[in-house]
Amino acid sequence: MKFASVIARARKISRPFRVTKGDGFRLKDFDPGDTGSLGIQDKEAAEAARNEGVDALASLQEMLYAEDRWAALFLVQAMDAAGKDSVIKHVMSGVNPQGCQVASFKSPSTEELDHDYLWRCQRELPERGRIGIFNRSYYEEVLVVRVHPEYLAAQRLPAGTVTDDLWEERFRQIRRFERHLQENGTRVTKFFLNVSREEQKRRFLERIEKPEKNWKFNVGDLKERSLWKEYMKAYEEMIRNTATDDAPWYVVPADHKWFTRLVVAQVIVSELESLRLRYPKVDAERKKEIEGARKALEKEKG
Repeated sequence: MKFASVIARARKISRPFRVTKGDGFRLKDFDPGDTGSLGIQDKEAAEAARNEGVDALASLQEMLYAEDRWAALFLVQAMDAAGKDSVIKHVMSGVNPQGCQVASFKSPSTEELDHDYLWRCQRELPERGRIGIFNRSYYEEVLVVRVHPEYLAAQRLPAGTVTDDLWEERFRQIRRFERHLQENGTRVTKFFLNVSREEQKRRFLERIEKPEKNWKFNVGDLKERSLWKEYMKAYEEMIRNTATDDAPWYVVPADHKWFTRLVVAQVIVSELESLRLRYPKVDAERKKEIEGARKALEKEKG
């Protein structure tokens, strides 16, 4: 295989951050500043490895598109300033835009609130042969909605449906939904970009101090930052209750963007490779047609 060494490295780099069983999961066991066995002196080599991963990804995406049997869905969740947008930009830089679609989910619209919480994401699911990326997702319903109960009230759920078991029920619904997707040909992989509170502060200050980054800063982000402990508890519960073999979570260190991008690229390569993608085989009749076309082209004059 052309990218055999890249794929082997992808598995090695991504393995420590993979979570498939939530029992005993603790967010504090994952260091946001982790760079594996790499140090800052290896940054250049890491970026070269990421670029090789991007090349491998382009090749795998072409096979995914040609085979037209699987779809691949990658979900990215994180606190503000963790690097969601830049990860998507850098890792997917070599992918054919025709075979990839990105959906970002912000505050739900009135129409979306009139449907169940999975509806707006279901509308954006990738078709077979394509890669779909969700920048935030239905997981907001067990994160921001859990931290802000007033958002749940806005959903106008029927009386009796909001109980003490609501979050466990949603975790169960999400597990079943992702199992359904897997059984029908959509591979689901989820990333939590694990940024530290200290690094988020540094990035916020950078957005304030640099005029060209002012547009990225939202004063409202400080309110969410003040709820850091509540969010970390919600993220931990989310991963603990929805990490499965069918739809694993990757808790990716996000304090060093160069390492974050490397890990995400390697994970996507590894997950796509696990689908054992192949170019479609051409049968004898089709080969005959192709050979006839070749001869016809060769006979053309000029």
